[in-house]
Amino acid sequence: MTSTTTTSTTTSTPRVAIITGASQGIGAALVSGYRKLGYAVAANSRTIGDGDDPMVLAVPGDIAQPGVGQRIVDAALEQFGRVDTVVNNAGIFIPKAFVDYTDDEFDAITGVNLRGFFEVSRAAVGAMLSHGEGGHLVTISTTLVEHANSAVPSALASLTKGGLNAATRALAIEYAGRGIRSNAVSLGVIRTPMHEPSAYDALAKLHPVGRVGEVSDVVDAVLYLENASFVTGEILHLDGGQSAGH
Repeated sequence: MTSTTTTSTTTSTPRVAIITGASQGIGAALVSGYRKLGYAVAANSRTIGDGDDPMVLAVPGDIAQPGVGQRIVDAALEQFGRVDTVVNNAGIFIPKAFVDYTDDEFDAITGVNLRGFFEVSRAAVGAMLSHGEGGHLVTISTTLVEHANSAVPSALASLTKGGLNAATRALAIEYAGRGIRSNAVSLGVIRTPMHEPSAYDALAKLHPVGRVGEVSDVVDAVLYLENASFVTGEILHLDGGQSAGH
């Protein structure tokens, strides 16, 4: 007697994360972190190129330019069919005396930090509302917003990132009833390509724990928030105690 077993296979669409500033440093590590969680990823930066992973969609574009944020979300929807998370990681940080900032620097910083956040998040929240399964916004901020330091003058970082902290809380409340969470990770100094290696000993002194943060610390914090379904409206300080005092 011969028995026949019929196997049916179903393909479920994975959750999908959009990550900006994804070509290097924290952004590239976040792409790997979300892939380990099983997410498909739409990865954006100005110069990002295709890789070997079919579940990572490279979407090049400058998010400071009008329309690029919508294009990133549209590309994610076309490729993967949904958007569940946005990590607003891209940002520009230029520390200098307030009176020395130029109009071009103002346009560059506000373009990426504010327009980029606004356009990507607006389009993504619209997509999340359409599929009706909630979602998550995570925004990378800086502890300098609450803990200004005369050794690191950066008023434009505070102007933009402080606004993003406020928007993080506002969106958390506006969409709590629709299952969309909104959180931020407020960073101290992290060991990334934006700092000269020779500067880390001095930068470590900004943090009571006596070291700078690592990229892996940031990934751990973002993925904690991703999995923390009861946390929304939170500004999570990842700064070695800097925001608590010195």
